[in-house]
Amino acid sequence: MALSSKKLIRIAITVVLIIVVLGIILYPKLKPLMNKPQTEAGPPMRGQGLRGGGQALYASGYVIVPTRMNELIYSTGSLIPDEEVELAFETSGKVIGIYFNEGTRVKKGDLLAKINDRPLQAQLLKLQAQKKLTEEREFRQRQLLDRDAISRESYDQVATELQSLEADILLIQARISETELRAPFDGIVGLRMISEGAFATTQTKIVRLVKISPLKIEFSVPERYAGEITTGYPITFVIDGIPKTFTANVYAIDPKVDINTRTIIARALYPNTNEELKPGRFASVRLLLSQIENAVSIPSEAVIPEMSGEKVFVYSNGKAEERLVKIGLRTESQIQIREGLEFGDTLLTTAILQLRQGIPVQLDTLVTNQNIENRMQ
Repeated sequence: MALSSKKLIRIAITVVLIIVVLGIILYPKLKPLMNKPQTEAGPPMRGQGLRGGGQALYASGYVIVPTRMNELIYSTGSLIPDEEVELAFETSGKVIGIYFNEGTRVKKGDLLAKINDRPLQAQLLKLQAQKKLTEEREFRQRQLLDRDAISRESYDQVATELQSLEADILLIQARISETELRAPFDGIVGLRMISEGAFATTQTKIVRLVKISPLKIEFSVPERYAGEITTGYPITFVIDGIPKTFTANVYAIDPKVDINTRTIIARALYPNTNEELKPGRFASVRLLLSQIENAVSIPSEAVIPEMSGEKVFVYSNGKAEERLVKIGLRTESQIQIREGLEFGDTLLTTAILQLRQGIPVQLDTLVTNQNIENRMQ
């Protein structure tokens, strides 16, 4: 009996220790429940119904007001010069003169560089002397022909010889002009690529000539807008680091759509009168396709697409009311509604998946915005 009593005592002590350990572990979790009144209930979460008979759904409202919607295209472009050419001689020879300073402005026709033309000049002098003698012979032969002192054949030989000399002189003068490098248009010369005394060929680049007033802006637009962008279309663009918006007008459009990018390339002309912009820079281009004043526009996330069309929910007398709508212009964040909504309607913009026709709704947020300018990329 003594042993049985000791065994029972050990079992009882073990049970008590287990209960104490379990109490220590579970006490932090049970304490909030013990301290919370039984009749207290937390507020319903956003988008969830209230406990009880009402089952009202919390949602945000958006009051529809007249807005202005702009359909814009954003594109990237590059500034390119109006004219640009790498100048080279039309013939080969030794460079005997360079007559420009790097980075300076030149006029059309200015002599920029010269190749040795002494042999050609000597041939020109020889031909000019021969021409003078032949002209005198031709004059005498014509007088004799007028008096029928010589035959027409004799006179024609001298006249042909004179014409041949004149053609040879023109040829030599053309070859001499090939030894001169002249500016084909007004512009600014860059850095020269050859020195005086060097031997230049037709492949030797002498200098680059650039015309930067006006400047061209080359950019591309998606093919679906190819019919809307026409000659004279205004654009705006900005340059990184310059706090100013520039305007230009489209002057040319590529007639072919790029097969790889499915875009069409267009070019606009900017006067660049003060030459503040340099060719080669990156430009962010913006085109305004259309502008709608006093439009009914709503956030795009409020539209629910269905097989039969699109619908939205509006707040009416404390309940959700379903409306079928016809949409128009789409932008990055807004959608134009052509039919189904009016100014002053309160659109429900949250808890869209829980909304049903006639369900009680309680507004937790009401948004109004009368100055919205929507943009589309």
